[in-house]
Amino acid sequence: MRYIAFATDYDGTLAAQGNAAEATLRVLDKVKASGRKLILVTGRHLKDLQSVFPRLDLFERVVVENGALLYDPLTREQRALCEPPPETFLSLLRQLGVPFEVGRGIVSTWVPHEVAVLDAIRRLALDLQVTFNKGAVMVLPSSVNKATGLKAALSSLQLSFHNTVAIGDAENDHAFISSCECGVAVANAVPALKDRADVQMKSENGAAVAQLAEQLLEDDLARYDSFVSRYAIVLGAPEDNSAGQIRISPYRNSILVAGASASGKSTAVAGILEQMAEQDYQFCLIDPEGDFEHFAGALSFGTTRERPDPETIIKALESPDRSIIVNLMALGMAERPKYFAALLPRILETRAKTARPHWIVIDEAHHLLPTSWSPASSTVPHTLGGTILITVHPEHVSSAALSFVDMLVATGQTAPEALSAFAKVVGIRVPALQTTPDTGQALVWFTRDSGPRLVRIHAAKAERRRHRRNYAEGELSPDQSFYFRGPESKLHLRAQNLITFQQLAEGVDDDTWLFHLRRQDYSRWFEDMIKDPDLAKAAAAIEQNPDLSAIDSRDQIKELIHSRYTAPA
Repeated sequence: MRYIAFATDYDGTLAAQGNAAEATLRVLDKVKASGRKLILVTGRHLKDLQSVFPRLDLFERVVVENGALLYDPLTREQRALCEPPPETFLSLLRQLGVPFEVGRGIVSTWVPHEVAVLDAIRRLALDLQVTFNKGAVMVLPSSVNKATGLKAALSSLQLSFHNTVAIGDAENDHAFISSCECGVAVANAVPALKDRADVQMKSENGAAVAQLAEQLLEDDLARYDSFVSRYAIVLGAPEDNSAGQIRISPYRNSILVAGASASGKSTAVAGILEQMAEQDYQFCLIDPEGDFEHFAGALSFGTTRERPDPETIIKALESPDRSIIVNLMALGMAERPKYFAALLPRILETRAKTARPHWIVIDEAHHLLPTSWSPASSTVPHTLGGTILITVHPEHVSSAALSFVDMLVATGQTAPEALSAFAKVVGIRVPALQTTPDTGQALVWFTRDSGPRLVRIHAAKAERRRHRRNYAEGELSPDQSFYFRGPESKLHLRAQNLITFQQLAEGVDDDTWLFHLRRQDYSRWFEDMIKDPDLAKAAAAIEQNPDLSAIDSRDQIKELIHSRYTAPA
């Protein structure tokens, strides 16, 4: 399940004129029976809600007072999520003749008394905010709203907002629905909320809640996947300049990243992982060779000498905000597949309960999931979305594992062979290919589509910094290096990186410098070998300026390099 939590507002959403229809509650009973968690989020006071709605037992958690109080219907425990309103504020409201009700954290009144309320807040210099719910006026600490209340409810259940669908109708539902993976507005919602929502229902009030709940049970809201892009993971952009970006759908796509060593597999995966971390998706990465041990944003278990403890790993996955890297280097090569075969069912058991980890990433998949691997029906589902398999040899990966794959990312010069090997294993035909990917590119094939597309991969920030260091300080191959030869080819000065280039540029004579400048050799090298089109464009402008002297053009190109690569960060 992608959506394991269903959160709904009460007035104007679940209920009309204060009452929830029995038909709607029957559908919510089905949602609860499916193993999902129901959460009620309302601006009402708890006692008021209990007096009008006797079915709080349907819900795992109830957020009342617009996020100020969390209630557990099973244990009847109440937890205040903010400080109570200051007595000085309440006293001033009484003096101003404002009628109001006080909860554990909320002060409630109605229009047009918001003018006096705002005046009281200003006069006392309080850190309070006024929120509207159609005609109702609610006053709370500035950091408290339905979204923070829902976050507390999800945290208490060890669930993630990425696995939550929320539905509402009014002004105070903005933060609430936009904090979730999928935000929905009922047909009777205020226009601004409809504009904010990912999905707009055609029905009103409880009928809309019932309809959404039925759709959740039918297809886990897969029908709305194309509308849900707030937390999108971008793989890259098509090189054919067609509109849009290539996105990965959490919980839907199962991805194979294949290619020869040093072909760009790690770059592609690092770009995906970095976005996962930034968007608070939880991943569990199985790392046999320690290639990802220094990845920021994840806890690493296991070292070159210490075996990762499965109990500790499963315990760590209980926190929705914590991603995990499992380093298998302390295990012998022969032990690793057996270790992984025992760990995977436990990870999937956690996922069945919490819909997490959102992504399971398996490096060296040909070793951990060899051709002999066959999933036990009791531990591995019929479809396995939210997985990334990384391999040099698709033909050596279990056909059972590859049968889940619906997206192939092939890197390097051997990309066509990787596509063909995958297609042969799973028994499908791969379309004819017209090109092979260059550095920073990949052939991306959604297997249900017509054929692969050449895509410019979205590189991770850390990966881009690493490449910058390589170009600045590393050792480019002889074929990639720049050579100062001069007009008569008397020189053969090799610049194997940008620092050496700057040093040699300082020492060569003006005739040699200008010879390469007029031929636009510098911008061509920056474009073709350094892979920096912006640097190349700026250098080309200098090369094409006939008024610049050798000294001036040299200084300007050196400054371009310094500012982009060698200046202190």
